[in-house]
Amino acid sequence: MSVKTIIPYKYGTFFITFTCYKWLPLIEMTKASDVLYKWFDLLKSKGHYVNGYVIMPNHVHALISFIETKQIINTIIGNGKRFMAYEIVERLKTANELHLLNQLSSAVEQKRRENNKKHEVWELSFDWKECRGRGFSNQKLNYIHNNPCNGKWNLCESPIDYTHSSAKYYITGEQGIYSVTNIAEMQDVQFQRL
Repeated sequence: MSVKTIIPYKYGTFFITFTCYKWLPLIEMTKASDVLYKWFDLLKSKGHYVNGYVIMPNHVHALISFIETKQIINTIIGNGKRFMAYEIVERLKTANELHLLNQLSSAVEQKRRENNKKHEVWELSFDWKECRGRGFSNQKLNYIHNNPCNGKWNLCESPIDYTHSSAKYYITGEQGIYSVTNIAEMQDVQFQRL
């Protein structure tokens, strides 16, 4: 994972990965996929595009096209992680997961605690790769869509069977649980503010 790396661009398409603290399955435990969809909705409401995604038990991969705004992309992602963290913590409280809440609380660095941060839901950094060409974007989409089928996960036999992914759309043309914008359409989008 990249460590606190600033995305030096004001706009563009990026492969983004962020992970729950210590790879804990917090998304799965709190059934928080809807929280991620709300963040995607917020991104869309600001003019950005969600081109592909997979929501795993403890991490998220997404291909997102950001239009130029006054906020830097790192701030947009950081605000999204904060927004999602609040809801995940509330769900952990509702489920009376006191041991886990204590673990997340004790993980907060003193400097961040002074800024009123109470729980460390996500790893501090996130990974990103700029996607300039269709080939690289398609490679990242294949990686995203095959993630639930590979390695230790084995969550489904075929990418099309995994509910919280854009694989169904890219394989069949039919939108899945959350609608995405085809990466091929991004060539006609004006990313820069005029």
